Amino acid sequence: MISRRRILSLLAGASAGLATGAAAARPYPQRPVKIIVAGLPGTPFDLVARAIADKLSPSLKQTFVVEARPGAAGNIGAEFVAKAPADGYTLLAALGTTFTVNPSLYKKPPFDHADFRFISIVATTSTTLVVHPSIPVNSVAEFVAYAKKQPIAYAHGGNGTPGHLGMEYFRLMAGFQTMPVPYRGNPQLVIDLVAGQIKFGFVSTAGVAQHVREGRLKGLAISTRKRSPLAPELPTIAEAGYPDFELESFHVLAAPAGIPEPVATLLERKVLQVLASPELQEKFRVQDIVIAAVAGAEAKALIKSDFQKWAKVVKAAGMRVD
Repeated sequence: MISRRRILSLLAGASAGLATGAAAARPYPQRPVKIIVAGLPGTPFDLVARAIADKLSPSLKQTFVVEARPGAAGNIGAEFVAKAPADGYTLLAALGTTFTVNPSLYKKPPFDHADFRFISIVATTSTTLVVHPSIPVNSVAEFVAYAKKQPIAYAHGGNGTPGHLGMEYFRLMAGFQTMPVPYRGNPQLVIDLVAGQIKFGFVSTAGVAQHVREGRLKGLAISTRKRSPLAPELPTIAEAGYPDFELESFHVLAAPAGIPEPVATLLERKVLQVLASPELQEKFRVQDIVIAAVAGAEAKALIKSDFQKWAKVVKAAGMRVD
């Protein structure tokens, strides 16, 4: 004979199961979705995340909220999302270097690729090799010759960021020595470059293009394979004599691993629709942000390939954060 307590327990379990099933049957999303930006407000990938959130909200009839959690080259925001429930209500917007460089750069990274389901590589941006006008160089060749005479102190926006990676990659390729000076993001870095407190840097093109146009900094070359629409007069580093050089900064949207596949697939589809918007593409273009719109398995493969490439650079350059 089944006891009354056992019957009540079974009924309670059945009710809970029905409630869970009903909740699962309701379309996603049923409450606001948070996008954690693993960087400072105002950075290019923060702007991208906010633009995508603004478009996803009406498309999915739910609020998408953007929250910045900067620090440790993206590790703080990424760790937060990696440990969040895998239900589609906490997403991560981060630079690709968070996934492609940090696992090699940090002795004990707080996450790895297996902790994430990559929704999309949404866009890419370039960096520009800049020098202060007081430095008597006007080309990549002159810069390399100058740098070979004595180690140069250069600014970057944090360990593992594109500015750090770009200069270390370039100095390995060109054969000069450097002394990295880390900053907490690009805003103060750019102020000090313009003031001449520090003379060299690889910096987000959008952050320095106006200073270059107005003569406060000298732009020498662009890091990507194609020239930037913000500074079409500047050659790429590949054009300037280093054909194997390429540094393209990915902007990645990811979710915790284990997110229900239908939710991940829905997010992929909706994000690709958002990125196809001519309005958004034009808005991004004038900020040197190039739509990538690479989703799912293809995004994962590109991140893995980039990780393998930069792991070699990190090792060769002796880049390490304990």
